[in-house]
Amino acid sequence: MNNPDNLKYTKEHEWILLEQKTATIGITDYAQSQLGDIVFVELPDLDDEVKQDGTFGVIEAVKTVADLFAPVSGKVIKINLDLEDSPDLINSDPYGAGWIIKTQIENNDEIAALMSSSEYQEYIK
Repeated sequence: MNNPDNLKYTKEHEWILLEQKTATIGITDYAQSQLGDIVFVELPDLDDEVKQDGTFGVIEAVKTVADLFAPVSGKVIKINLDLEDSPDLINSDPYGAGWIIKTQIENNDEIAALMSSSEYQEYIK
């Protein structure tokens, strides 16, 4: 499985890219492979507040439906609207075009609870 070193990971299989006070969030390559073909993503609204470990959306695949959990607390500042017409971007490019939301980080201390790439790799074994 592909787990880029520049990202942090959660036990719920979300990834986060930190860029100063902005967090780009998506699901991992492992998660998308376990879900199968993704057919729908329920996205939050702009300016919604998300809380660490709280749900911010739903992802529907041919096999199952799963909640999306926020790696950190913050305000939603951008939504990947391409997923409305092409939810399969998460399958084909989970760390690139398949990102889900961007948030403004509220509390940098929450980042310490996230796993590194190597820790996540051990977790999914």
